[in-house]
Amino acid sequence: LVERTYGDDEQNLIILTYATPDGERYLRKERALTSFTGAARETKAALDVAPDDLARTPPEDREYFADAAGRTAERHDPDDAV
Repeated sequence: LVERTYGDDEQNLIILTYATPDGERYLRKERALTSFTGAARETKAALDVAPDDLARTPPEDREYFADAAGRTAERHDPDDAV
């Protein structure tokens, strides 16, 4: 997990961004805020994702995503709720 933000035009939307350790590829997931009320929808520190489901990270975000992914990996096991 490299970012958790709120949607700009929809206050009930949380955007989760996961990235590969090198910051080259990423996955963006959107969730309704109401889905965070129970333990069944925990946000995990990492996800297993098929390569075809990942997008190429824009060049200007790669270093940030790599740094953020590294910090998350240092502080949490992949299955930790964050």
